[in-house]
Amino acid sequence: MQRRSLITLAAGATLAGPATLRAQSATTLRFTPQQDLVTLDPVTTTAYISRNHGYMVFDTLYGMDGAYQATPQMVAGHTVAEDGRLWNLTLREGLWWHDGERVLARDCVASIRRWAKRDPFGATLLEATDELSAPDDRTIRFRLKRPFPLLPIALGKASVPVCAMMPERLANTDPFAQVPEMIGSGPFRFKADERVPGSRNVYTKFERYVPRGDGALSWTSGPKVVHFDRVEWTTMPDSATATNALIAGEADWQEYAYHDLLAPLRRARNVKLSVLDSSGYVSMVRLNHLQAPFNNPAIRRALWGAIDQTACMQALVGPAETALYNVPLGFFGHGTPMASTAGLDVLRGPRDYAKVKRDLAAAGYKGETVLVMIPSTSQPNAQVGAVLADQFRLAGLNVEIYSVEFNAMLQRRNRRGPVAEGGWSAFVTNWAGTDWLNPAGHIALRGNGEAGYAGWASMPRVEELRNQWFTAPDLAAQQAICRDIQLQAMQEVPYYPLGQYLQPTAYRTSITGVLDGFATFWNVRRA
Repeated sequence: MQRRSLITLAAGATLAGPATLRAQSATTLRFTPQQDLVTLDPVTTTAYISRNHGYMVFDTLYGMDGAYQATPQMVAGHTVAEDGRLWNLTLREGLWWHDGERVLARDCVASIRRWAKRDPFGATLLEATDELSAPDDRTIRFRLKRPFPLLPIALGKASVPVCAMMPERLANTDPFAQVPEMIGSGPFRFKADERVPGSRNVYTKFERYVPRGDGALSWTSGPKVVHFDRVEWTTMPDSATATNALIAGEADWQEYAYHDLLAPLRRARNVKLSVLDSSGYVSMVRLNHLQAPFNNPAIRRALWGAIDQTACMQALVGPAETALYNVPLGFFGHGTPMASTAGLDVLRGPRDYAKVKRDLAAAGYKGETVLVMIPSTSQPNAQVGAVLADQFRLAGLNVEIYSVEFNAMLQRRNRRGPVAEGGWSAFVTNWAGTDWLNPAGHIALRGNGEAGYAGWASMPRVEELRNQWFTAPDLAAQQAICRDIQLQAMQEVPYYPLGQYLQPTAYRTSITGVLDGFATFWNVRRA
């Protein structure tokens, strides 16, 4: 059955359920997340649902505003001395953990160290650090080997994984294992006793949380003032059910308003649609550089001619929704400071698949199986993946589709052997545009081989340029380096960008104060 047919548009339509669900207290916000919250520790995953959860429970030393700049959050401020090699960060007064203990600098030092073992930006920061210490209860000290002016944004970036502050006893947990408790200093407590895996997560206002007193509200910056006593995340069985619940007034906020269900939401009374993040989401197909055929760079380059980004994006948002996607897309998020059109002419104009077939044969393609993994439980990836697989077939590749639940795909993704031994050739996924903001945190653009992201691209020149970017003297120099990175990536082809799309959210018009960025729950109130 088509999901559209499940939508009830009659006025007053409701979902089946007890009346108490329709009579929630005005102090409870009912939220429908994009998917189930599986991983609670925001340091150990790149899942956006875990990041959103993390920002409720944990706080960060710095926030990030809509211009992608760092602003003080847990810190009152910082001083820089010794020609940029000594940073002292001072914690604000009145910071408490949810277990009643005071937030101390040594907690934050341990948290930074744990996060840096999972985050490429954090790893680069610690590589530039001679000493990370807590000389007193409110001071975090970085003594650097060389100036690192990006230190605040490294600690405050909203891209994944999050540099979440937690008590030292939790921060000492192996960074490749989840912490045993959700104890943070953020504006909400996590109610572990009310968690129903696969169905519900509950958060309550942390009464001892003291918002900072200044700063503009933007993304994760500014005063985090909580107006709801309780926030309930309820996972719906499908997007149609979620949309029906919002239209019926049985939910207050639906994180993702899926593109094929925008029409009934636009017609619905008392529902507002909004795009919170202008950097949107970026789709890609990642290639396995260790196994044939994509261990051959000539084959990777020849296949550029098969990539039709417009077709991929229109499969997701619909041909008429031209304002909700952007192509051509390179290796940095569309509309962000490092983005450029350098080298993207290969993505323009009609596709000539007969020519691509000839180019692939000349490059050495011998009919090897190309196993493309597509996460079936992610609607955007499933839709884009189906089109991408057709483009590969039109180019003459011997395509086998492996469509499976997202977490099962991740398990196979870690296998480095050939397809015949349970390996893979390519997988389709998406990222927030902010994760492609710059080379610092762009995991898929690393060229550090088998030490890096699945696909294991070895690109020494890209790594060299990335290192130069950290020491670039100004924005113009950073942008010039990123143009060179993009041109080099077009030759090396760690992945094919498939386009950028904007993801609307939807909420009842009685809900106000929703901030740009992603789903955050401070400043939100019921009118």
